[in-house]
Amino acid sequence: MSEGTFRGRRAVSIENNSLRLTVLIEGGHVAEILDKPSGLNPLWIPPWPSIEPSSYDPARHAAYGAGPESRLLAGIMGHNLCLDLFGPPSAEEAAAGRTVHGEASVAPYHVRTDGCELVARAELPLARVAFQRRIRLAPDGAVIRFTETVENLSAADHPLAWTQHVTLGPPFLEKGATQLRIPAARSKVFEGDFAGDKGLLQPGAEFQWPYAPSKNGRVQDLRVLTDAPASGAYTAHLMDPRREHAFFLAFSPSRRLVFGYAWRRADFPWLGIWEENYSRTNPPWNGVTLALGMEFGVSPIPEPRRRMIERGALFGVPCYRWLPARSRLQVDYCAFLGPADAPPESVRWDGEWEVVW
Repeated sequence: MSEGTFRGRRAVSIENNSLRLTVLIEGGHVAEILDKPSGLNPLWIPPWPSIEPSSYDPARHAAYGAGPESRLLAGIMGHNLCLDLFGPPSAEEAAAGRTVHGEASVAPYHVRTDGCELVARAELPLARVAFQRRIRLAPDGAVIRFTETVENLSAADHPLAWTQHVTLGPPFLEKGATQLRIPAARSKVFEGDFAGDKGLLQPGAEFQWPYAPSKNGRVQDLRVLTDAPASGAYTAHLMDPRREHAFFLAFSPSRRLVFGYAWRRADFPWLGIWEENYSRTNPPWNGVTLALGMEFGVSPIPEPRRRMIERGALFGVPCYRWLPARSRLQVDYCAFLGPADAPPESVRWDGEWEVVW
């Protein structure tokens, strides 16, 4: 382990011969999973300067926009955690200090090593929740193992949103080229006006992966990143209930690299795909951002807490998870990154994770 800085942010890194993984101390983001032979990090680094969330001041930092998302956007990178919200706070929650996607992405973390593991822990005082993430990187190989624990510090049962917001960015992400694979059973386009006139998909349409209905009556194959000049979209996908494990795989043909995550479907039954293709012109996006979020968790749609609870379920599957009073929940998942000559179709667990072509 080494402690230093990454893109001007306080950070801790662990590495082996194949990979280097970097975690930001404020916000806890996994900012880098570097393939050392190629020098490529598939995770998204925003095109605007990054600052520590604790230094954000709305009076001085208008370049990050206005509203409850600004503190998050000032410091966001790569894989950020959405807890205990997935989406915006209500007006009352925002007035009380809550940010988009909850405190976990702006909180200070205590980061330490435990043998060959990196351990990051934070307490979320507004949610009254404690969070811990253990990251294990073997001395060799290209698989990273995560164990997360969420603890309810209150005496009340808690309706919980819990999503891993993994965002891909250039140069790994290439328009009209990057390929995706997921095991989706049923899918739905975001119900509202997600990107205005740059939203190309039919709002609220249900479909079978990978063919999403477009507003023009055609379909878009979501297995390949769009080549549209500008667009924005969000689609929700129920992971195949016949499978014990779910996953996403992203393949870069030009870089000949495959990147992905795998998890127990019972832990995270949903995957959301968020596309930002130069569609947002307000600060800090400014029409210059290309990013693709692969967001797996317990909720299908980014929405306020009340709407999440009122929705209850989609396709018969719950949209949140209960965290009982004074109790803990734990999940395990993994990430992998390595060379590939073609897009794989699946992953398999047989004591070890294996990518399958």
